[in-house]
Amino acid sequence: MTLRTEILAAANDHIDSGTFLRELRTAVSYPTESGKPEGRDALNAYLDDILTQLLEDMGCAVDRWDRWDGSDNSFLLGTRMESPELPTVLCYGHADVVDGHEGRWAGGRNPWEVSVQEGHWYGRGTADNKGQHLVNLAALRLLLAHQGKLGFNLKFLFECGEEIGSPNLAEFAASHQDELSADVFIASDGPRLNAHTPTIFLGARGGASFELTAKLRPSSYHSGNWGGLLRNPATTLAAAIGTLVDGHGRVQIPGLLPVALPGSVRRALAGVEILPGPEDPAVDEGWGDESLSPAERVYGWNTLEVLALGAADLENPVNAIPGTAQAILQLRYVTGTDTNGLERRLQDHLDAKGFDMVKARVTTVFPASRLDPDNPWVAWASQSITETTGTAPAILPNIGGSLPNHVFEDILGLPTLWVPHSYPGCLQHAPNEHMLESIAREGLQIACGLFHDLGQAQVPVLEQRRTAAHA
Repeated sequence: MTLRTEILAAANDHIDSGTFLRELRTAVSYPTESGKPEGRDALNAYLDDILTQLLEDMGCAVDRWDRWDGSDNSFLLGTRMESPELPTVLCYGHADVVDGHEGRWAGGRNPWEVSVQEGHWYGRGTADNKGQHLVNLAALRLLLAHQGKLGFNLKFLFECGEEIGSPNLAEFAASHQDELSADVFIASDGPRLNAHTPTIFLGARGGASFELTAKLRPSSYHSGNWGGLLRNPATTLAAAIGTLVDGHGRVQIPGLLPVALPGSVRRALAGVEILPGPEDPAVDEGWGDESLSPAERVYGWNTLEVLALGAADLENPVNAIPGTAQAILQLRYVTGTDTNGLERRLQDHLDAKGFDMVKARVTTVFPASRLDPDNPWVAWASQSITETTGTAPAILPNIGGSLPNHVFEDILGLPTLWVPHSYPGCLQHAPNEHMLESIAREGLQIACGLFHDLGQAQVPVLEQRRTAAHA
């Protein structure tokens, strides 16, 4: 039995023995809700009792920054340096969770207690993100237990505010580039492609939210007496939105799209199928850019979504033309999309289409980022996962949602590999969030394989060093 096989067997035993589930139960019992003031005490305790202890037990030096620079975010960094000649990995996780939604879970479940049913481990944070970072911490501990060393240098960063937008994470990273310097970034968050497919994703789409408001008059006027004489703001707003995105979900402004779908992205997505689970909605036919595959639409392209739309009182309408209508839209966008001056460009477009009475206001923008699928680290990770599972992983250039990947790619300059240990139906952020035992088991084996292989001689960074030394 090789060392790699031995460690993978130990990963299986770690699940079968119930050890991982016991650790998950303890972690979930801390109500680390970053959106609530009382969650701050639970976050501090989680850093003290769980993460600091685990990191120190692995021989890491631990540094901590509470409410760094006056923000609502705290940071914890564990560092284990074995040799400057070895590659260094930066790992990441977040200690905070969303609102527990007590009283809304099926069967009277308590969000702060892990309940087990038919291979589902229910509890707040099981999928997002405590279960996922505990998998990676368990893999590192198993590696140390079986070989007495990692074979690489480790830096593991935790934040306490991902669920509230990662306040000051970018600024923290920029101010601590030396402490966070590494050769590769490996982390786990977000979902796999589906429950059965090991997945690597390389970044995240960005998002730009904006308001459109047609405020035409302070009062409403009788629709019989004034119909045909007064411009209706709701009708006007609906037509204005139609010049941005049509009734079949196709973005109408080239300036809201990337220039092209890169060849490396198209190749990576060529074999990716969107297969909704039993609790997921079916993919709508005829929606979005039909020149793209479903996978390309969500993982390689932009979408413009209307998040809210209203005028007057929908519950109690009256026979009157409303004075104001408003909509909230969001552009989910990939790398290569220009968001500079977005508000001005939106307004210029509306003005040119005759809708100067509709005012655009951008409210939030968060960046897109992704690692090129042709980067050698992607092939390395894919080979490792294939050897562990017998299945080639799906390679997603970026997930459809959002994560602070740009901090690690753009600010720290790292190749970013996300290996998720969850799936789209996990109900994160909702009542009944859960982790699947099957994914926890396979995820722990995948993480053990990746970290074992990182400690071997053949990794991209060492090949690059050898090439540079002989240049």
